[in-house]
Amino acid sequence: MIEISDKAKSMISEMILENGIESLFLRVGIDDGGCSGLSYNIKLDDSLTEHDRSMQNEGFKVVWDQRTEEYLEGMKIDYLHQGMTGGFTIDNPNAKATCGCGASFRTANFKGTRKKCD
Repeated sequence: MIEISDKAKSMISEMILENGIESLFLRVGIDDGGCSGLSYNIKLDDSLTEHDRSMQNEGFKVVWDQRTEEYLEGMKIDYLHQGMTGGFTIDNPNAKATCGCGASFRTANFKGTRKKCD
């Protein structure tokens, strides 16, 4: 479903460990909005809902809302160091258009509501 690189797994595990809450997992989702219409919403969370699906990774669980599954299928999350900074990157085969910041996209079937990025 969602592929996470070894470097991203390491960073996510480290973030969970730093928070000191064993029940934390990585929640991956999308929200309406962003300059291309849909925005990625990736965060640490500890609350499950009746609509959630999950997969176990090495050391942590990845959770997503089943209603967004078609937009996340085949998504790859990586972590890249660039100069003195670093950050997570997303490669989503369902995205037919993305914005310059990489945090917003649209698909062939759903464009979302375009809004100015923060």
